[in-house]
Amino acid sequence: MVPPTPPGVSSSDDRERKSIFDPIHGVIAIQGPALDLIQLPPFQRLWGIRQTGFAHLVFPGANHTRLEHSLGVYAVAASMADRLGLDDADAARATCGALLHDLGHAPFSHTLEPTMREVLGHGHERESRAWILGERRWERPEGSRAEPPTVAEVLEHHHVAPREVADLVDPTSKADRRPLLRAMLHGAIDADRIDYLQRDAHYTGVAHGAIDAVRLLDTVRTSDGRLAFAEKGRAAVEGFLVGRALMYSSVYYHKTVRAAEVMAQGAVERIGGYPEAAEPLLRGNDGELLAALERESAVPARLAQALLERRLYKRAYGWANPSAAARRSFRSLIADPVARRAAEEGLAARLRAPPGSVLLDLAGLEGRTSPETDWAEVTIVDGERISHPFRAPSVWQALAMRPPTRSLVSLYAEPGLVPALERRAARGGLDLP
Repeated sequence: MVPPTPPGVSSSDDRERKSIFDPIHGVIAIQGPALDLIQLPPFQRLWGIRQTGFAHLVFPGANHTRLEHSLGVYAVAASMADRLGLDDADAARATCGALLHDLGHAPFSHTLEPTMREVLGHGHERESRAWILGERRWERPEGSRAEPPTVAEVLEHHHVAPREVADLVDPTSKADRRPLLRAMLHGAIDADRIDYLQRDAHYTGVAHGAIDAVRLLDTVRTSDGRLAFAEKGRAAVEGFLVGRALMYSSVYYHKTVRAAEVMAQGAVERIGGYPEAAEPLLRGNDGELLAALERESAVPARLAQALLERRLYKRAYGWANPSAAARRSFRSLIADPVARRAAEEGLAARLRAPPGSVLLDLAGLEGRTSPETDWAEVTIVDGERISHPFRAPSVWQALAMRPPTRSLVSLYAEPGLVPALERRAARGGLDLP
């Protein structure tokens, strides 16, 4: 039985298609359930979220959005599905997962991920799951005539099971019945990364991310039901590894980008009524977040204004290789944001500076790079021969696993406080952690 068409959902068949012109992938053909999904307000919200957070303050061209990226991941997943010979049902699951994988991002993308975990108890993947399952419904603007359908209703209308898509976007178990589909979105080399490395390199002007995506997609294979690459694609796989490592160190962990990101995080964490009052801010867009922070008093407003005027904090000190004891202490601050903020404010008070003047960046210890097991599972097939070239110690494994920044922990502060912090650090008087 064909389910009834929800209001706001097209009743056209899957043969209808539209073309979107993209600077990375050329013409992207949108068809099937994607045609209705891209029109939903939760997806259109992604127009207002910058893909690379505050990177535009360092790389002025980096104003591309999560919506553009989501369309790009959809295009790559569709190419993968075609190359792998997936049937229509699996192709629909994979491409819908690719399109919807970032629905749950907070403003400025990964910037507020630690804040999201503190406020909501989970990261953006779990938020994306909630949208896909229909547990989140778009709040209808006052005076609006019709309530838009949920993502789940659109998927069900097109005979795509929301839970199967949600399980691809937010895998909840290692015992996956569809390892091939999962690897298309959550692998060392996946549709998500193939798009964002190219897209971010294009818009930042940093050439390191110029990977050979054509060769990667041409040589993608299956091996024992899992994603693999043909031997002739080995150079493209190695180039991908190099490009990814260099983009992390050159763009995502650039010290000035990180300064802006910790300022935004620090502002949100100091709003009145935090953490409860932060929940609606995490479901808005970049502009709404900055406007809300400007309406706050004291620290949030001051930090938001500094971000808008690009008056950024400076790195006053960095821990390149903390001792084992220091690492344990810093990691305890990752697990306890309240204690981290107390440490920040305590140091500011000792400098007779206002709250929010000194901020810790622990992202180098948290890490956004893949765990070692990701690269260990990269499979190369050569006829009947199967190999895992990145399992053994090698220059490639060392590159894949290298820290994305020389300072695993950094201390940022208002520029006028930096000399005093440097003097304290020279005397061993920072008292952090």
